[in-house]
Amino acid sequence: MNEQPENADSPSSPEPSKPRRGLLRSSAIVSLMTMLSRLLGLVRDVCFAHYIGAGGGADAFFVAFKIPNFLRRLFAEGAFAQAFVPVLSEYQTQRGHGAVKALVDRVAGALGGTLLLLTGVSIAAAPLITTVFAPGFMADEIKFQMTTELIRITFPYLLLISLTGFAGAILNSYGRFAVPAITPVLLNISLIAAAVLFAPGLEQPAYALAWGVLVAGMAQFLFQLPFLYRMELLPRPRWDTKDPGVRQIMTLMVPALFGVSVSQINLLLDTILASLLPSGSVSWLYYSDRLTELPLGVFGVAIATVILPSLSRISASDNNDEFASTLDWAARCVLFIALPATAALLVLAEPILTALFQYGALTANDVSMSAHSLRAYTIGLSFFMLIKVLAPGYYARKDTKTPVRIGIKAMLANMVLNIAFVAPLYYYFGQGHVGLALATSVSALLNVYWLWQGLLRDGVYRWTRLFIVTVGRCLFASVTMAAALYGLSQWVADWSALLWWMRVGLVLAICAAGALVYLLTLALTGARVRHFKASTSV
Repeated sequence: MNEQPENADSPSSPEPSKPRRGLLRSSAIVSLMTMLSRLLGLVRDVCFAHYIGAGGGADAFFVAFKIPNFLRRLFAEGAFAQAFVPVLSEYQTQRGHGAVKALVDRVAGALGGTLLLLTGVSIAAAPLITTVFAPGFMADEIKFQMTTELIRITFPYLLLISLTGFAGAILNSYGRFAVPAITPVLLNISLIAAAVLFAPGLEQPAYALAWGVLVAGMAQFLFQLPFLYRMELLPRPRWDTKDPGVRQIMTLMVPALFGVSVSQINLLLDTILASLLPSGSVSWLYYSDRLTELPLGVFGVAIATVILPSLSRISASDNNDEFASTLDWAARCVLFIALPATAALLVLAEPILTALFQYGALTANDVSMSAHSLRAYTIGLSFFMLIKVLAPGYYARKDTKTPVRIGIKAMLANMVLNIAFVAPLYYYFGQGHVGLALATSVSALLNVYWLWQGLLRDGVYRWTRLFIVTVGRCLFASVTMAAALYGLSQWVADWSALLWWMRVGLVLAICAAGALVYLLTLALTGARVRHFKASTSV
């Protein structure tokens, strides 16, 4: 194990550099904007629970929404962004504005044209897509037909949100992090409006939500265009796949596409298997996954968003010490959030789900089933977040092949674990969906292990005493907080018997008390704010 030189942790270490302080500031901005979006996302999911619950209509909508959403992660913030941002950063630092604008125009043409073709084919082949990704629905003709129709409505969202991700990648590369971070708010506003204003008037409320997805895609794309116009980078799409920049992005994107698609294939495999389980399984996984996505999206994705452009520039300047230090900082920051979030979700799974979702169409049994899968997902929360900050350590160096190999191994492990966990949990406990969540968490752990080993082997990451001590403090404080949360939660015998404002108020109060215990314990063990800024003394 490689140790960082002793003087790296000495009191005489230099203060954080301006770029590092800028990273922290940018991460805070993205986190705040993303927090607003995620809070609205919770309101949106509350509306989903109230109007469509966890029945057949809900399962159909969630499958129809998941498919373009999964592909979005390939063509937007996933493989495309990981290939596009390093090339764009290189053009920024080594070429003029004209070259950047030419690259943007040609990338917009190639990306937009490809997605337009894919969207058209997918709409025409919607029944086949339903058969492939939700084979369990074939036993229910009404459910199968509804899913097919909903896919035709929601699939154009892929084109719109991918172009939105393209615009956001440009803005992020120029330090305009706030605009892309606030853009998802429009999706949540659109879906909330669709659920509240239009869903009650329809025999099948899921159709209103599907149209809300399409409207949201248009709103998000149009929202970012004025900001690109002000930067004189508003794309004029041109199809030119022979352009050197486009070809470089395509070369980097192909292995990245396989790498990112591994996690999406895992998720789609989960959906396929869930469609074969009892009705409601897709929805139970959705509601539990949404809660784990809150800390993941607010903090993990926020930090990953700001470090990829920074790491790309650092890599271009061959500053290995700064590269390793930035990765170490990012890992400390996500674990500072992930560990207490894990403790809170494990202890308060039922109270949180009851407070947020047990209204209208969602039943107590739905909450209980969702709580089991929430705990299984929560076990992997720290690993989900670490993947977000470790993978850029490869992509920033234009190494897209290593994450592919690692991702394929993780995917194969996930498939084996699905078989190992789902069958016994289903037959003995009637909770096969929990096995899907648990397999996802364990495969994420393996993914992180292999990513970290590769970074250590390449010499671009080094274990530091600061990291080990800081994580140890966070772990101890999280266990202390979990004990406090458990004791406080026992004061309420039946959460479902309370009015909604009492449920939410009590959950917030208990979480606030837990956060206070966590921070006080950290302070008592010697943790300080500077430990989450840069390499310093412990």
